[in-house]
Amino acid sequence: MPPRIPLTAHRAVSTPAVRFQIRLRRSFASTSPNAPEIYDVVCVGGGPAGLSLLAGLKASPVTNGLKVALIEGQDLQKNRLRKDAGLDSFSNRCSSLTPASVKNLQEIGAWRHANASRIQPYQEMQVWDGVSDARISFDWDTARSLGPRKPIQPTTIAYMIENMNTVSALLGRLEELGGVDIFSSTKVDSIELGTDTQQLDLSSWPILSLSNGKSLAARLLVGADGANSPVRTFAGISSRGFDYSRHGVVATLKLSGPGWDGPDHKTAYQRFLPSGPIAMLPMPGNFATLVWSTTPERAAKLKSLSPTDFVAMVNAGFRLSPTDLKYLHTLPSGQEEEIAWREKHTTVNERSLPVRVTDVQAGSAASFPLRMRHADTYTGERVALVGDAAHTIHPLAGQGLNQGQGDAAALVRTISHAVRTGQDIGSTLALESYNSERYAENNAMLGVCDKLHRLYSVESGPIVGLRSLGLRAVDALGPLKGFFMNRAAGGV
Repeated sequence: MPPRIPLTAHRAVSTPAVRFQIRLRRSFASTSPNAPEIYDVVCVGGGPAGLSLLAGLKASPVTNGLKVALIEGQDLQKNRLRKDAGLDSFSNRCSSLTPASVKNLQEIGAWRHANASRIQPYQEMQVWDGVSDARISFDWDTARSLGPRKPIQPTTIAYMIENMNTVSALLGRLEELGGVDIFSSTKVDSIELGTDTQQLDLSSWPILSLSNGKSLAARLLVGADGANSPVRTFAGISSRGFDYSRHGVVATLKLSGPGWDGPDHKTAYQRFLPSGPIAMLPMPGNFATLVWSTTPERAAKLKSLSPTDFVAMVNAGFRLSPTDLKYLHTLPSGQEEEIAWREKHTTVNERSLPVRVTDVQAGSAASFPLRMRHADTYTGERVALVGDAAHTIHPLAGQGLNQGQGDAAALVRTISHAVRTGQDIGSTLALESYNSERYAENNAMLGVCDKLHRLYSVESGPIVGLRSLGLRAVDALGPLKGFFMNRAAGGV
């Protein structure tokens, strides 16, 4: 018998358009007196995408009879929001949920389990070029219509929510529904193909050996296990992509006020700088979350600063020129004093900018590398990928978690159709519609975000004038702007 092959880490050379061809050889499980436990769906990964998939399956009368399991290496309870959590602090891991994603969470019954007091809808987004100051305002009131026959209905662009609040809501719904075997704090040691048994031919079924000694056989194995997905590796699915040589700096910020537009109309702000966009997204009360995409060196500098200098740099990121910011990142300390002097000689319209940051929540400043990856396909024989296992995206459009929610909803529909029509839910034929629907849509979004990043990384030359002209043109055309907003909102 060939040896068991563990899911060990593989290292690939990173080049600007690398094709990753890591392939884990499929081996056959040895005969054992302890036969694996049979499941219809086994999901590896307890993040929002995996949890949404399982909640959707259990909430549907078509698929709630399936036997399903969740495997998560971390302690799921530690990822939950405390029930007594106050509004005086927020996690730095937040996401901007589109109305389409919220609608899906409502339909599967999870949204009502979220802590609503910690969710902040916003109605407007101001985006501008840090070099030319060309600006576009996204809000449903000024984008009058999508066309002569399709008026715009929504008023909310998106909902800011902590990731742990989303996870808590989904776990709450799963507990309410029941019927999911959850293996928390449990790792997958290996994945193999099965063999024939007296009851069932498992020769094409993934067999998962878990760190708790259990063995599970999956009619359909779902990889919701992140960008370095072991499930994707087992399936032999290659992924393509590259590193942006940028890091995303995140932090929870305290503001001087709820915003010039008041507490009932919240605005998100994003300024495109040559080193990467800086975004301030509203949270409840006088809080906001920061996402600043910049070079690894500048990210390290920002994290090393004192709270007062860090706050000064965030305020400067929305107000001072790229040349000023470049110099400020070279200073070992004293940014607050230097910025105060420079702002006296810089004219800005404060009403078009976010209110000033007064403090940064202790321990909330962190960073992570930015990458773009896309799997060659989302499905294989008895395997499907969702979320980051299938794709990772630049955060400038805030679409990462929303793409995962779309994946989960689409896979639930695909499985439901297979159950209704009597198909094998793990067969390549049954999964084909999921792959065709989601691959094209996600690939388009990945391409748009990548091109925007590259377009706004240019600091001088004719491209600056052309992109500014385009930004102003879109801002002036309500129907066109409404079309872009409708697409970003998930087509609602």
